[in-house]
Amino acid sequence: MSYTYIINDISLSVSSPIEDAYAAASERLRRAHVSVRGVCFSVYRKSVDARKKKDIRLVYSISASGIAESIRDELCKDLHMARLSAPDLSYTFGTKPLSHSPVIVGAGPCGLFAALILAKNGYAPIVLERGGSVKERVALVDRFHKTQLLDAETNVQFGAGGAGTFSDGKLVTRVNDPYISFILSTLVKMGADPDILTKAKPHVGTDVLRTVTQNLIDAIESHGGKVLYHTKFLHAVTSGGAVTAVETSKGRIPAGALVLAIGHSARDTYEALLAEGMALEAKPFSVGMRIEHRAEDIDRAMYGDFAGHPALGHAEYNLSHDTKVRGVYTFCMCPGGTVVAATSETGGVVVNGMSERARSGENSNSAVVCSIFKDDYGATPMKAIAFQRSIERAAFACAGKDYSAPLCSVGDFLNARAPMRIAGKVRPSYMDGKHISLASPEAYLPGFVCESIRGALRAFDKKIDGFADPCALLTGAETRTSAPIRILRDPKTRLALGYENLYPGGEGAGYAGGITSAALDGMYIAISMMERYAPIL
Repeated sequence: MSYTYIINDISLSVSSPIEDAYAAASERLRRAHVSVRGVCFSVYRKSVDARKKKDIRLVYSISASGIAESIRDELCKDLHMARLSAPDLSYTFGTKPLSHSPVIVGAGPCGLFAALILAKNGYAPIVLERGGSVKERVALVDRFHKTQLLDAETNVQFGAGGAGTFSDGKLVTRVNDPYISFILSTLVKMGADPDILTKAKPHVGTDVLRTVTQNLIDAIESHGGKVLYHTKFLHAVTSGGAVTAVETSKGRIPAGALVLAIGHSARDTYEALLAEGMALEAKPFSVGMRIEHRAEDIDRAMYGDFAGHPALGHAEYNLSHDTKVRGVYTFCMCPGGTVVAATSETGGVVVNGMSERARSGENSNSAVVCSIFKDDYGATPMKAIAFQRSIERAAFACAGKDYSAPLCSVGDFLNARAPMRIAGKVRPSYMDGKHISLASPEAYLPGFVCESIRGALRAFDKKIDGFADPCALLTGAETRTSAPIRILRDPKTRLALGYENLYPGGEGAGYAGGITSAALDGMYIAISMMERYAPIL
């Protein structure tokens, strides 16, 4: 029997070769009185420590496999080592027969990973996607950017891959779960760069995610699943608390079970679920704007003289500020990325961030958002949606009603003056800078949000020099940071309250916050379903 150990906290200069990390790991094992003969070393995790700008460090965790003996726990702790256990991917199958294939609503990370697990194990899932295929999405999003003709069903929010397909493709999650390694390795098999397995802050990139998504769909279909595009879920047909079928825009489909992985922007679906009497509750969320700086300025502020070093790439940040009443934080930071038009409704302006794999854009951007409490909007699901929608429509109106985005310099915003011009140091990236309109954030955001963000920008400037540069740009409105609603479910079975075969999941159900956690929730829904039901095939 052999063991694998992770040797953590190996700190090296940015110019050190990887062999130095292996040598340090080898020395740790020798100090544990372990023979390194036949041991195979590889990078398990890699991160950047930029706390000291004059001494930027690369911090490694090194995997050492093929160790012949177990190491005492006390020694492991002293030497910053840990034994690695592989995730158990064996499943227990139930015996209850499924009357029909399970139906999954939504082809985002939650829906696709649930479908992949079910398809591989003989459950022949049917995935319903209201939007189009990856290829259709790319064409229609490009058309929207060029002509401002919005397709309300196939756009940045809806279509194969979900909202994450048109993003930076971040895979960072605070969830610590053994299945995450399975998710990451699956993404690599589907075309993602293998470095997502080792980077502390992995990202796929929107250009690569498109290929990954299509390959994931192909894998589902090769194992007996189906993906139906332009098929909008309307409502569930139930009998005695059990879903028997779903009504769709293309007719009724029998269902042995139902997974609702609808995404955070399916507002009409939320309305349909409320009309059916499903248990939903409003939840807190956040709104704000996108801030853009030149990527090289952020790199210099965070890396000093090491900015531009090939071992570092563009700098990333994650900032937060407590106003004593509510929180303001940066979200979905996109180094070398663009601000993308992300609306899914006619007459609204929504922004998000997007980066390609190379992160080679001129600017870096992130959301700067303020927390919204339930009491701010009335604490009901429909009022939560109305609050978001009112901001999006106000942004649309104040920017010219043609899907131009309202834009303001940080200097004008901090001085509470009407925006007069763009200084030119930072060029806006929204729709290639061709569809923007100078407008104060007060024209579309609540006053308390603007005041909270003003204070936060000044605080962030003390953490990253130049963050509140007067020439930096603020583009609105960022409203889709998370679902404003939670579909209530049993925490153990993941079944919706009052239903015996309906599983709400992912970001749209209020149980995830990003690609990885949504995929993880989809996996657990599939496992829960398999523990109850027997395979079909």
